[in-house]
Amino acid sequence: SSWRDIKQQKRGEERRREKKTQSMKTVCVFAGSSRGNSVAYVDAAKQLGKEIAARKLRLVYGGGNIGLMGACAQAASDNGSEVIGVIPERLMPKEISGQTVGTTRVVKDMHERKALMCSLSDGFICLPGGWGTLEEAFEMITWQQLGYHNKPIGLLNIDSYYEGLASFVNHATSEGFIRETHRKIMVLGNNPADLLTQLENYKAPQDIVSMIQQGKKE
Repeated sequence: SSWRDIKQQKRGEERRREKKTQSMKTVCVFAGSSRGNSVAYVDAAKQLGKEIAARKLRLVYGGGNIGLMGACAQAASDNGSEVIGVIPERLMPKEISGQTVGTTRVVKDMHERKALMCSLSDGFICLPGGWGTLEEAFEMITWQQLGYHNKPIGLLNIDSYYEGLASFVNHATSEGFIRETHRKIMVLGNNPADLLTQLENYKAPQDIVSMIQQGKKE
């Protein structure tokens, strides 16, 4: 029986390893529809697209071909990635968003867009961006904190773009509005390869609903 136990243990370990390597097959990229004032942002978006393709991942993004989102999607597609653009009807006209790279999925509104992008993806990366990118990042973080998913969320901290946000999150934690364990939901990386590796190895903390039900404070 001990031999059977060892064999079962080995099979379990193999399955866990397989699950880890297969866990992220599709990555969703949130990014600005602007290119920003520094060429470093566009370069990083293209580098991320190439890295996604190199790892044989599928890319989901917000559709169109403008700004950092377009640069990332085009680079991923050019290097062999399957690309899906999810775009609301209101943003469909080419004069607003340009031509979508890859396959287009048209949805009714922004809420439906985020829900579909989330369901299609195994992890999320935020390039530099404005209100929309920040809102998407925070919603995915909040959904994980509440236990609606356990998918990793990473911010690409090009030229310290997200340094101020990281400081604010630390401040919110020290002031008692974010639990220490949930501060780690927001993963920062300084380059695409490092960030993708962090996301592939990410393990979600216990969600806040379960913690409250079990009477845990941290």
